[in-house]
Amino acid sequence: MKIKTYAAGAALAATAAVVICSPAAQAAVPDGTWTADSATGSDLVAPKVVTSAGCAAESNAYLAKLYGPNGFQDGFIITPTQDPNFSTTAGFPVQLGLSFVDAAAEIGTTLVAGKYDLVVSCVDNFSLEVFSTFSGSFWFTSPTAWQTADPNQSESSTTSLTVSPSGTVTAGTPVTLKATVAPATATGTVQFKDGAANLGDAVAVNGGVAELTTAALAAGDHPITAVFSSTKAGVSGSTSTAATVKVEAAEAQTTTTALVVNPQGSAEQYKDVTLTATVSPSTAAGKIQFTDGGKNIGAPVTVAGGSATFTTSSLDAGDHSLTARFVPASAAQYAGSESANVSLTVTPFKGASGSQTISTTVESGALTISVENNNPVVLPTPQLATDASKLTTGGTLNALTVTDLRAGNFGWNVSGQVSDFSDGSSHGINAANLGWSPKVLDKSPSQSVTAGAKVDPADAIAPGASAPSGRGLASSRTLATAGAGAGVGTAHVNADVSLQVPTTTVAGTYTATLTITAI
Repeated sequence: MKIKTYAAGAALAATAAVVICSPAAQAAVPDGTWTADSATGSDLVAPKVVTSAGCAAESNAYLAKLYGPNGFQDGFIITPTQDPNFSTTAGFPVQLGLSFVDAAAEIGTTLVAGKYDLVVSCVDNFSLEVFSTFSGSFWFTSPTAWQTADPNQSESSTTSLTVSPSGTVTAGTPVTLKATVAPATATGTVQFKDGAANLGDAVAVNGGVAELTTAALAAGDHPITAVFSSTKAGVSGSTSTAATVKVEAAEAQTTTTALVVNPQGSAEQYKDVTLTATVSPSTAAGKIQFTDGGKNIGAPVTVAGGSATFTTSSLDAGDHSLTARFVPASAAQYAGSESANVSLTVTPFKGASGSQTISTTVESGALTISVENNNPVVLPTPQLATDASKLTTGGTLNALTVTDLRAGNFGWNVSGQVSDFSDGSSHGINAANLGWSPKVLDKSPSQSVTAGAKVDPADAIAPGASAPSGRGLASSRTLATAGAGAGVGTAHVNADVSLQVPTTTVAGTYTATLTITAI
């Protein structure tokens, strides 16, 4: 379309007058655009613009008008009609004849912040008829500085995504996701997504790039996108095209399981036996099922740090074949494994034993007996027998508690044996000189408990002498018994003791140990 217009006066062109009008007042219809030689500038510099194409063939010159606020509404001829660099075949440079501040001075005004439109018109040099135009704008962000980008217009951004390694990967392989955001000056974050689900936290954009490395992609196809959220005014967010990551399931990793049994070789019945399984690699997650002859022992134990431990005191007497079987938490990640058999012999229960310490002090005309462990047994001062052949005393032991909770109700036997009395030096009292009379104090209703036979003391025999048959506690003597099928429960037993001391015994404190054995 050709639009005929006339300049405000040919004489005005000589003064490089600038006319500014609102967009509605512009007479020319834009046929193209121009590009400034700089994206920013000041009011003191006259910029150069380059048209996007050549002028219409009918034209032979050009001029430039500036439109804008504060006196420039009607347009000001900032470049008069001329033809330097004029072209009808290609874009050409147009040097503005005045700086912006000089143009304002020409019409007696000042520049203000806002939009100023520059229209380059291709004209007939004689008639000034306009045949085509090239338009663009300068945005003054202050009265002295301008830019060619609209500060109020949202600039589109683009986000592209690359995946490394590309193609198909094995589950557990680290995959690096790289988002590239344009313009590179954009600021904000990128949220990488697997379908609708977020992959990790949002990553800050640095120099137009954001990266995330993950090894958490499960087997299957994953549509990955990068979503850019802008924090820069005037720059919009954007989302990349989806990139499909194919993940194949990894083969289950081989494991090995070893078993250590403590104690090794053999253990007494009812004693603790500890089974420790070690799984390699130590990162393998799962549980250990301990077995005895192929049968499970207890519940599975969770593996922690590559090991699992189980303790039991319930193994029956006899030979055992123990193993540890690893059951992985994820069969796709780790394979199960089983240890070699470990043999253990459980020997029959040998019984439990305890002891009391008995001490006596031999003084001129007195003998004292006490029991250690805060439970003293004190015998009265020994008295000279009527025939003056020996010293005698007696007392009662502390009560003994016998408790049997064993499965099987085997019955039990409690016996005692005393050591020779010693004053800690070279003097002593023969153990056979101590005798007892066992007693059953009480028992559970289900028990059948019988006191042992009375054992008389030897007749004040000398230290080192052999005890007469059946006399004294130098040999093990029965304190009480419970028959098979009648031993489970609690019984209390003790005994009255009597001691006969030779009159030749040197004064001093004598101590002996009475050992009580339950079996």
